[in-house]
Amino acid sequence: MMKDIKVLLVDDEEDFVQSLAERIKMRELGSDVAFNGEEALAKLKKNLPDVMILDFKMPGIDGLRVLEEVKKAYPGVQVVMLTAHGTSELEKKARALGAFDYLQKPVGIEKLVETIKKAYALKENLQKNMMAATFAEAGEFDEARKIAEGKKGDKK
Repeated sequence: MMKDIKVLLVDDEEDFVQSLAERIKMRELGSDVAFNGEEALAKLKKNLPDVMILDFKMPGIDGLRVLEEVKKAYPGVQVVMLTAHGTSELEKKARALGAFDYLQKPVGIEKLVETIKKAYALKENLQKNMMAATFAEAGEFDEARKIAEGKKGDKK
């Protein structure tokens, strides 16, 4: 399951983000990188990640704006803000816009991987609940119950 988690790392510090991508790959998480907000938004259209690790301060479109765009267009993508320049005000804004978590640099790789796994678990639960609700609304209560209980449906 772990290597199925797709992570997009977005930071304008290229050496930092490349190093982080390698460390995440070593822990069997799929990772891709973007060096600015524009590149991140373009990559989302081609290959939607499960979790995005996003820096605040970047040239061009900043992290808050990227977060806002991601949550509007792709609400299922869980976004973790990672910054060296954070304030409690920025954290409040990020959480209000739908950030899953807010971490300060430097962050330990184990803490980051743990946060990615938690974000992915939330995404999976939200998808499962939405699918179960769709079946329930259609009157397929047995199928909805199977999905909600984590059992694969036997519908063909």
